[in-house]
Amino acid sequence: MNLSDHRHIARIAVPVSLEMTFQLLLNFGVQLVVGVLGTLALAAVGLVNSLVVVGMVSLSTIGAAAAILAARAHGARSPQAVARVATTAGVLAFLFTLTLCLPAAFFAQPLLLGLGATAEIAATGARYFQLTVLALPFMVHASVTSGVFRSLGQARIPMQVSIFAVLFNGLLAYALVVGLGPLPVLGLGGAALASLIAQGLRAALLFWLLHLRPGRVPLSWSRSLTTWRQAAGQLLTLAFPLAMTQLSWSAGAFLYALLFARLSVSALAASQIVLSLEGVFIVASYGLMSASTTLIGHAVGQGDHRRAQDWSVILQRVGMATGLGFGVLFMASAYLLPHLYPNISPATLQVAFWGIVINAAFQVVKVRNMILGGGVLPSGGDARGVVIGDLIGPFVVGLPLAYLLGFTLELGVWGVFWGRIADEVAKASFFTWRVRRLRWQALTAPRATVTQQAA
Repeated sequence: MNLSDHRHIARIAVPVSLEMTFQLLLNFGVQLVVGVLGTLALAAVGLVNSLVVVGMVSLSTIGAAAAILAARAHGARSPQAVARVATTAGVLAFLFTLTLCLPAAFFAQPLLLGLGATAEIAATGARYFQLTVLALPFMVHASVTSGVFRSLGQARIPMQVSIFAVLFNGLLAYALVVGLGPLPVLGLGGAALASLIAQGLRAALLFWLLHLRPGRVPLSWSRSLTTWRQAAGQLLTLAFPLAMTQLSWSAGAFLYALLFARLSVSALAASQIVLSLEGVFIVASYGLMSASTTLIGHAVGQGDHRRAQDWSVILQRVGMATGLGFGVLFMASAYLLPHLYPNISPATLQVAFWGIVINAAFQVVKVRNMILGGGVLPSGGDARGVVIGDLIGPFVVGLPLAYLLGFTLELGVWGVFWGRIADEVAKASFFTWRVRRLRWQALTAPRATVTQQAA
């Protein structure tokens, strides 16, 4: 790997990782504010967020599909195809997500109860869930515009917009939760309302910057229903298997949260502390997934299968280094828990401490899964392998083992933690095998063919 390769990766990965770092720092900051309200509020927010993530990561695969197709079209030097992908994906993402979220918001508390939440947690988290789920259409639409920007090599733009939105969200959330100045005390509902306002603003800014400013990607409208159907079909063909894998991953995360909740409110709160802190450190490697999508997509669009394969190997090596380095920092963060969560019980913090140690030791495995499952395999034309791997990990290995260890063998919270680790190890093994079977020569095509397919 030469200096030029480093620069290509950094140009995409660093802004994306910084963007996600600010987003996760916001989530962490909001969690600290919510922690002032007590363990029940923290547990309710953790459970609701686990559910909302199911919708977010599943529906945002429309943005991931748009990024892959836009990267191929950009590599093939077809701006018309980029415009078609961006317009179709934006419309599809917003309208489809809004259709799903409206009834979910209306039936918030019954939905939480039906999914296994206790009556106490469902009542506490209902209003938070209502407002948070209404922010999803804006978040999913922003994932489309952000993905297109990155595919064009302009990763700094969504980073700058997201940092602004994160800072605005954090300040507004604090003001509304505690009732700063003349503002009313809204509690959990205030945190969710701040997110709704900030995400709407972020989506509007990204839309304007991509489509309406000078030098923009023009909106590609067509009066032909057939044209829209064909463009949407190309997106959904790629997005559907990605959505299935994200749905299985996030549903698995929600089921793990339910297992923790069955143990105790304290166990659930501890697990959410671990996940929040883990996100702050693993996000340093998140940009490598976007770099995989963009750089491999460009090589595919140019018909250069050797370069596509080289990028796959290079990005895996970089991920190994970042996973190890930031895993050490994650482990060290366990000693800060009493200072970060002064209102949480010592017993809960003790569980969180060892949960961090366990997860930090295997962070390099999670980073590898992120790069292979989120970047290399779908960009290499093997979205099916990602679906299979994300089904095997939680549902064949992780969740059954977590239940066996945690409840049948009565290891409690430690059994559930180790079940999640086994989940990641199983996925890493399967993804590695699938990457070795990729046929890069069959995937790449002459530039004219790729341009025609993307258009």
